Amino acid sequence: MDFKSSIDVSASGLRAQSLRMRVIAENLANQDSVATTPGGTPYRRKVASFAAAVDRDSGATEVKLQSITTDKSDFTRVYMPGHPAADKDGYVMKPNVNGLIEAADMKSAQRSYEANLNAIEAARSLTMRTIDLLK
Repeated sequence: MDFKSSIDVSASGLRAQSLRMRVIAENLANQDSVATTPGGTPYRRKVASFAAAVDRDSGATEVKLQSITTDKSDFTRVYMPGHPAADKDGYVMKPNVNGLIEAADMKSAQRSYEANLNAIEAARSLTMRTIDLLK
């Protein structure tokens, strides 16, 4: 694998983890968003999934977005009879976003992003050492 291919692979990983962090940030921002109408559905957690894809030019396997889907897990119900979004029994549906899970996913995405940055730096460093040897 040449220098450009290794940079392209790591760059695709950077793009993927950046998108993953954006989706997680959206989930965290909406973890308290409830429906605007009584008995309505609140914000539903989103999950980004990725797949390996072969780049035709370089032959390297890169990371591509497969889809952004919604989490089908159940909403939690909280008894809040005075809330405008409460149903006839006084319950409000809360989003299916768990802040602890999102924080762990964010940390994982951050570590993967850093690993890709380190891979780019290592490829650059090795190339610079090779150039220095050829002088």
